[in-house]
Amino acid sequence: PPRLDGFALSLYYEGPDPALTYESMVDRAAHAGATTLSVVVQWAQPDVTASTVAPHPTETPPDDHVRRIIRHARARGLRVMVFPILWVERRAIGEWRGTLKPVDEAAWWTSYRRFILHYARLAATESADLLSVGSEFASLEDRTDRWHALIAETRRVFPGRLLYSANWDHYVEVTFWDRLDYIGLTGYYRLTQDPDASLAELTAAWTAIKNRLLAWQATIDRPLVFTELGYPSLDGAARDPWDYTARAPLDLEEQRRAFAAFAAAWADTPALAGAIVWNAWGPTDGQNTWYTVWGKPAEHVVRDWLRERAASPAKPVAD
Repeated sequence: PPRLDGFALSLYYEGPDPALTYESMVDRAAHAGATTLSVVVQWAQPDVTASTVAPHPTETPPDDHVRRIIRHARARGLRVMVFPILWVERRAIGEWRGTLKPVDEAAWWTSYRRFILHYARLAATESADLLSVGSEFASLEDRTDRWHALIAETRRVFPGRLLYSANWDHYVEVTFWDRLDYIGLTGYYRLTQDPDASLAELTAAWTAIKNRLLAWQATIDRPLVFTELGYPSLDGAARDPWDYTARAPLDLEEQRRAFAAFAAAWADTPALAGAIVWNAWGPTDGQNTWYTVWGKPAEHVVRDWLRERAASPAKPVAD
């Protein structure tokens, strides 16, 4: 089957420009050569110790909005992955969804099950192609029985393919890859300590990462997808690509080099089943520090990557 290359579209951002509609971002992704749109939705919990996951009054999109975007993406010929993310509202330094420690873990799993099954049913009724059952839960990835039960119940609701999105530095520890159709990984690897590292240096860093990942992937025997691949337009983005809040100057060239390094390192790699660029939502002025590539030098790199991927053979994905 064709590869799962494209963009993520977060449905929990609102902008001041009425032209920046979700539909316009879907159109931009399709025009750039995407074959897949990851529709990102989120529920929330108050802090890392909370035992309840629930829709958020401002950050959770209405279901009819989600359905509208899925339908628009499918009308543009895109495959659709529904990608639920858990947002932790209040976080101390070092806390995030990868460090969850719910006081009542059984209650948390009951609540999280409701979250995933809600979007599994929505994804099924809208004929989405893929669904993620979780993202970056490093502290809970050893709860094998819980994950097995959730995945089994999700399959009874959703007929498409399933994946889990592990954090870039915590994927070997995941204990349930064998129950899924894809290995999902975020791609926020530290490539350098030097904000002025050359394209050759960044490519060498990505090549070393690729070699490690492919050696490990062969032991799991599942196709690999980068569920999030992005760099903010900030000085130091190749060093800390996850830190979009850094107080650093605008650096469009470093963003471009980082994407170009990924493209060079992973060129002609049939084992890579897909890469989802983070994020389609954002300004189009080309002079902002957001992850979005629109109007920036990195957009040309991403467009070329998507065209090259569409023209090259993919490794078959087993049923």
